[in-house]
Amino acid sequence: MTVLLEARDLTVRYGGHTALEGVDLQLSPGEIVTVVGPNGSGKSTLLRALIGAVPLAQGRIQPSPDLRIGYVPQKLQVDPTLPLTVDRFLQLPHRVPAAERSRALEEAGVPHLAGRQLVSLSGGQLQRVLLARALRGRPNLLLLDEATQGLDQPGSAAFYRQLEEVRDRSGCAVVMVSHELHVVMSASDRVLCLNGHICCQGEPEAVSSAPEYRALFGSGTGGALALYRHQHDHHHEDGMPHLAHGHGPGRGDREDGGRHDPPPPEPVPAKATVEEETSPFPGESGR
Repeated sequence: MTVLLEARDLTVRYGGHTALEGVDLQLSPGEIVTVVGPNGSGKSTLLRALIGAVPLAQGRIQPSPDLRIGYVPQKLQVDPTLPLTVDRFLQLPHRVPAAERSRALEEAGVPHLAGRQLVSLSGGQLQRVLLARALRGRPNLLLLDEATQGLDQPGSAAFYRQLEEVRDRSGCAVVMVSHELHVVMSASDRVLCLNGHICCQGEPEAVSSAPEYRALFGSGTGGALALYRHQHDHHHEDGMPHLAHGHGPGRGDREDGGRHDPPPPEPVPAKATVEEETSPFPGESGR
């Protein structure tokens, strides 16, 4: 089986705080992996570690020689006085051929937005444009950090359908951070549950019935949790059972990305900034 990226024993510390510890992860072409966990559990840190944006305190990342990463941030803050069209935005920070820009917008489902001012876009339209930006270099790995934050449920569903179409056409792997558990269960091949470390992972059917998952999210997610069962084979130091780490892919609104009002529910992490798709991968670091 082809492996796009393999991470071993990833540990990230901010000062004296350990944000992520001992994470092992392997990504293969064509799979959709969703990372879930409470606020402050290390979800965004994991993505930033994978693109080389934060240093590792421990562990290593081994990319395949032809790895190409596209990254979609949570949000992009645009100065409302900045005259910047979508087409010009797709050429930052370097020129991109017109055919490549058109292809990326087409794949993201918004070819009609090329001439629009960035500040005039709705939330859904802007997220599609950020997806197009990530698709410029024909990535074989897409990373999305809560890319549907602020969209309503139909808007989120449309965005995830677009992602599935991109995956189906290109065969790329998709790793996305999400709080939308109902979407996670329907759109993912594999779910990774984080709380500073990997609590459990595997196919959605397995993860959703895990005690670790229920301890973090409860059992009132519209019946999504009650559908599944899983066996446990060892315990954490705190006495909680730990899932056998399952790997491998399982299965395989508004279409214009129109304006959506943000949902009321839970608090969200701090806004991320756009990162370039260049990816300096750190090697092994001292223990």
